[in-house]
Amino acid sequence: MGRNINPRKQRHLRVRKKVVGTPERPRLNVFRSANHIYAQIIDDTNDRTLVSASSLDEAFKAEVSYGGNKEAAKVVGRLVAERAKQAGISTVVFDRGGFIFHGRIKELADAAREAGLEF
Repeated sequence: MGRNINPRKQRHLRVRKKVVGTPERPRLNVFRSANHIYAQIIDDTNDRTLVSASSLDEAFKAEVSYGGNKEAAKVVGRLVAERAKQAGISTVVFDRGGFIFHGRIKELADAAREAGLEF
């Protein structure tokens, strides 16, 4: 019998075989839940999270009240890009976490690009 794995997790595991964050080009990981969105920049060779931003951050809550819509994703994308710039990170590999690239995931990616992150 095969394992019963969530289709999103299957896609995520398949993509993670190829997408690896290095110190020179870390991985921008995105996770979306029903009410929030999270982004973190990860160096997989050292197993360290370098930068993170989410709709639970205090800086986010000052701008937007609800974290489960496209507007929230834009703010989180901009926040993670600004924090990456402060940490000296300019290029990343985008890991959509098995989610389809539209809606909130796309808005976060577009906002991060507009704020100066390259991927």
